[in-house]
Amino acid sequence: MASVVDICNGALNQLGASTILTLTEDSKNARLCNARYTQIRDSLFRSHLWNCLTKRVELAKDTETPSWGFSYQFTLPADCLRVVTILNYDYDYKVEGRKILANHGTLKIQYIARIEDPNEYDELLRETISAALSADIAYAVTSSNPVASNMYKLFQDKLREARFVDATEGQSTNPDNGQSDVIGSSSFINSRY
Repeated sequence: MASVVDICNGALNQLGASTILTLTEDSKNARLCNARYTQIRDSLFRSHLWNCLTKRVELAKDTETPSWGFSYQFTLPADCLRVVTILNYDYDYKVEGRKILANHGTLKIQYIARIEDPNEYDELLRETISAALSADIAYAVTSSNPVASNMYKLFQDKLREARFVDATEGQSTNPDNGQSDVIGSSSFINSRY
């Protein structure tokens, strides 16, 4: 079973550094991993529409309404890192903070969730998180710019591979299923707002 410590040790192994037993142990490597893991993970999660992190939900409208511009507001789920799509493409909507503003009283969304259990991640995503963490802490661990550059290149390679494999799993041409591989013109128009 994969753990956060396993992902961090993967990053440390790539740097040729001493591994850790826990994120809270009193060592430089543990402190670096503990300080940077969550930010690196969440940034990586937001960067792509990862299949293993995708959730669907129908939001209930809030009792409060926006001051102007839209008729309704909806609170995003606590674990939402990025809204992927709204079920009906012709909805005008705007994400502001932790709210979605819209003119329709119902809202079904697909989103990227902050999932904390590494066992829920695709193996290539776990490897990419390790590589991203390795690139991030490389200079702090090794004091070497060439190593930091090499780790960043390794991260870019892992990211490219993970995104490609993830993007090729499944295909949909029906927008009612939540996400279509065909983009309608209204998506481009709505993206300008």
